[in-house]
Amino acid sequence: MSSREVWVFVELRNGRPADVSFELLSKGHKLAQAIGGRLLSVVIGRNTSSIGKETFRYGADEALLVDDPALEFYRTMPFARVMTDLVRARQPRIVLFGATIIGRDLAPRVASATRSGLTADCTDLQISDVSYLRRNYPQLLLQIRPAFGGNIIATIITPDNPVQMATVREGVMEKHRLEDRGNGVLTKIPYTAHDIDGLVEIVEQHREESKVNLKAASIIVAGGYGLKTKENFGLIRDFAHVLGAEVAGSRAAVDAGFIPPERQVGQTGTTVRPKLYIAVGISGAIQHRAGMQESNKIVAINTDPDAPIFGISHYGIVGDAMEVIPRFIEVYKNKLK
Repeated sequence: MSSREVWVFVELRNGRPADVSFELLSKGHKLAQAIGGRLLSVVIGRNTSSIGKETFRYGADEALLVDDPALEFYRTMPFARVMTDLVRARQPRIVLFGATIIGRDLAPRVASATRSGLTADCTDLQISDVSYLRRNYPQLLLQIRPAFGGNIIATIITPDNPVQMATVREGVMEKHRLEDRGNGVLTKIPYTAHDIDGLVEIVEQHREESKVNLKAASIIVAGGYGLKTKENFGLIRDFAHVLGAEVAGSRAAVDAGFIPPERQVGQTGTTVRPKLYIAVGISGAIQHRAGMQESNKIVAINTDPDAPIFGISHYGIVGDAMEVIPRFIEVYKNKLK
């Protein structure tokens, strides 16, 4: 029988925790409260004590530290072995990973080795009592994600597995620093090297940070395929420039070559929560809505009055963007004079 523990694997990038790990700790804190349990962070790396203490600020009650110079950089074999041994030994109820390159490599290996349930790319996680096949399962993890190309929202359960695992994309969960927290238990787990650890050796590591940070933008102007041409999409850039906003687009706009992939918002792009999101020529398919529906204010401009985007927008304008946007730009420029 698993414990009432919720674990979050803390991913390190250049020795610092990734934002997604803090996001998952914030969500994990709520999940732990829902099951009357405890939240633990798992930090595998080098010089991990300070990082373990930092996780307490986001709700962790205990930090499991596996500290060794050989673990300074992520390698599949030792990390998967260490994580698998920990899960087998303590049987946590829930284990969360970021749906990053590292998380997508590590989570399925640990889940397979421990015969745990795993759902990838979740957009929400909840705790609920579930009746399934005439059996009652108390406080089960509901793993929620778009499925079938984003045409439905699937709620996935793994009732026959004591350990339930999920990967969650960056930006999906809100990060909350708890000012009244700061103390927790640091538990050091000894690391023992294994012959297979050296099968892959890191010779050099190069990391190029993205020059686009949509998650930090307070205003985003996003364009879709409804703008029809790359030249027309230039109007989105003009509008964003006037507002001091970031430019983004839907997957259809990316596929059409209107905008580069790093500026895509949606299920397979970036999840954002700006103060203002202006969607221009975007129909509002569920894949796109999954990445922006938590925005504080949403303004939609579309020629189709029945477009799904109007279902989640706070303000909607039915009209041709090529006529509406220039009017916005003109009015805003006049206000700045």
